[in-house]
Amino acid sequence: MRSSPISKQFVVSALALAVSSGAYAVTDEDILNDHTTADDVVSYGMGLQGQRYSTIDTLNTDNVKSLQPVWAFSFGGEKMRGQESQPLVKDGVMYMTASYSRAYAIDARTGEEIWQYDARLPDGIMPCCDVVNRGGALYGDLFFFATLDAKLVALNKDTGKVVWIKKVADYQEGYSITAAPIIVKGKLITGVSGGEFGIVGKIEAYDPTTGDKLWTRPTVEGHMGYVYQDGEAVENGISGGEAGKTWPGDMWKTGGAATWLGGTYDPDTDTLFFGTGNPAPWNSHLRPGDNLFSSSRLAIDPDDGSIKWHFQTTPNDGWDYDGVNELISFDYEENGGIVKAAATADRNGFFYVLDRTDGSYLHGFPFVDEITWAEGLDENGRPIYAEGGRPGNPADTEGDKGEPVLAQPAFLGGKNWMPMAYSQDTGLFYVPSNEWAMDIWNEPVSYKKGAAYLGAGFTIKPVNDDYIGVLRAIDPRTGEEVWRYENTAPLWGGVMTTAGNLVFTGTPEGYLKAFDAQTGEELYRFNTGSGVVGTPITWTMDGEQYVSVASGWGGAVPLWGGEVARVVKDFNQGGMLWTFKLPSEQ
Repeated sequence: MRSSPISKQFVVSALALAVSSGAYAVTDEDILNDHTTADDVVSYGMGLQGQRYSTIDTLNTDNVKSLQPVWAFSFGGEKMRGQESQPLVKDGVMYMTASYSRAYAIDARTGEEIWQYDARLPDGIMPCCDVVNRGGALYGDLFFFATLDAKLVALNKDTGKVVWIKKVADYQEGYSITAAPIIVKGKLITGVSGGEFGIVGKIEAYDPTTGDKLWTRPTVEGHMGYVYQDGEAVENGISGGEAGKTWPGDMWKTGGAATWLGGTYDPDTDTLFFGTGNPAPWNSHLRPGDNLFSSSRLAIDPDDGSIKWHFQTTPNDGWDYDGVNELISFDYEENGGIVKAAATADRNGFFYVLDRTDGSYLHGFPFVDEITWAEGLDENGRPIYAEGGRPGNPADTEGDKGEPVLAQPAFLGGKNWMPMAYSQDTGLFYVPSNEWAMDIWNEPVSYKKGAAYLGAGFTIKPVNDDYIGVLRAIDPRTGEEVWRYENTAPLWGGVMTTAGNLVFTGTPEGYLKAFDAQTGEELYRFNTGSGVVGTPITWTMDGEQYVSVASGWGGAVPLWGGEVARVVKDFNQGGMLWTFKLPSEQ
């Protein structure tokens, strides 16, 4: 049953307290320290670096079996589909987004609704991979999130009233936004989706209080970046220096490289990290060259959007492997010193460890069981392409498509959007991954504004009879898979780890699960009633530790999954936010 709204008198009282004391404002310090504080979660990633590690150890391997639900909140209505969001918590209020660009404030103690906001979406939105939203951001007295028609919305976090709405891009060209924005140094920063429509990816910063644009940085080589002074655009250098260096002809003008997963931030180097998606179109024979800055990780100066360095994981990507997966900062000891590293598990099946100060390649290794498109990585981390591993050129055949190939992993990736976690205790990354392959072929295609721009066909298939999903514990220094948990359906939800030696994630079968972080032993499961494709969080309130996660099956798998979709065809959609804690007597 849907929770009833709290009284208007309560909201007025809360507003009065916020105004008089400032206790409810979210500060830059709150955001920078999010990874170390226990009583709130004020950033996507449970900290700007995106480690999704909690220092709370009240809940641990000994008592997690007693974890119980304390409330469940329904997103209501008929708007189900995938619920991929991560909650935020501040001063006893939980802030949540849901499918179809909705946002909520919820009493974290009772699960009662404080306010709800529904974006007015036009009929012509073109989201690639379901009507999902992955979360919001808090700053000052505002809550921010983005919409499927490519707008940023600022709401008063206490009332849900609109403060401002800004158009980031034109949805009629294929743009949308599904990622959570990030607050860095007082700036609201967002990416965009739409790589399957021939858009041009970009990262943009806005003034959180007014919505005024501060800078923009295109992620396709050849496009001009700008900073904005007194509302006027001032040129800030062409991405890559000039057009056409790694693109043929004018293809850079519709080059893709969408920044659809959002970013992380490393305060040690004062650097934003954003991944970029596939080049457009998928048919790589139409665009010989590396096609920068597609399928890459970019290091961005948060002050003006300049590119500090880049690392490209799949040059001339012909499999839709993207490079958008999160880049997580972490440190480790080597030869008596501290290495400032950053790690990412790419859709292409390789795990990369970079020096986050300059982007240099430290080492990499496969994290999936088999990779067919490449034989390995060279000394610079560049893939060594396998002979015959790229789908064929339609121009070389008499038919209307090129020679198909069997490629592994499938284009949905060894790991897709679902965030991994890093434990400061074990030194391991916990990676939600999938084992699948695809038949893929290329087709002729030409660009048309607002139309799909693929030039490829595909069919995804499982490679094992009894499992697709694999949760892996990986040592980033050695590449060792320390343990694995195999799941029948594909894993499509995020991961969290805690100082209580626990790893939490969800499954499409509906379970929230907890594992021993060192051994992988399953210690807890609870069925939420629909597939879990959201990302769990944990925090403390009134001296007790809580865990929350969204439940609601959807996302790209049932839409694009081919033969894999048969595995999940009977899974029920849903739209619930679950919150758990230990019984009070413990």
